[in-house]
Amino acid sequence: MITLSKVTFDDYNHYLDLLVLADESEEIVKSYLYEGHLFAAIDLSGNCVGVSLIIEDGTETIEIKNMAVTPSQQGKGYGKEMIKLICELYKQKGFKVITVGTANSSINNLAFYQKCGFRITHVRRNFFANYPEEIWEDGIRALDMVMLNKYLVIK
Repeated sequence: MITLSKVTFDDYNHYLDLLVLADESEEIVKSYLYEGHLFAAIDLSGNCVGVSLIIEDGTETIEIKNMAVTPSQQGKGYGKEMIKLICELYKQKGFKVITVGTANSSINNLAFYQKCGFRITHVRRNFFANYPEEIWEDGIRALDMVMLNKYLVIK
């Protein structure tokens, strides 16, 4: 079990090492770091087991801009619990849709988000082509951003 703790702007940089797990370019992470709300996932022992940066896109949609779980804590359900808590929090605030993007090469991420109820909506072609360094996962170059949505309110 975890709780989400909102991180103050002053402390955002303390979580940079975790945020870079989800977006390999520190330069890119720093370019959007202060555009949203950063939440730390805290376990029952008081340890940070993950982070999520949420951007409010208008009045109905939020975007998970970055989400990562500490490598030693992966596979324990913390990511799914973070998604659940984020959905609950923003549904209470009146948001209707949560969106997330991940690389075409991030096979595990694509499976994870679909298991959490997200559906693929579209692809942003060549999104990662201009990153400072090429990104490779499982022998696949990350070029396209696959976008997924989940409805917080049933349509």
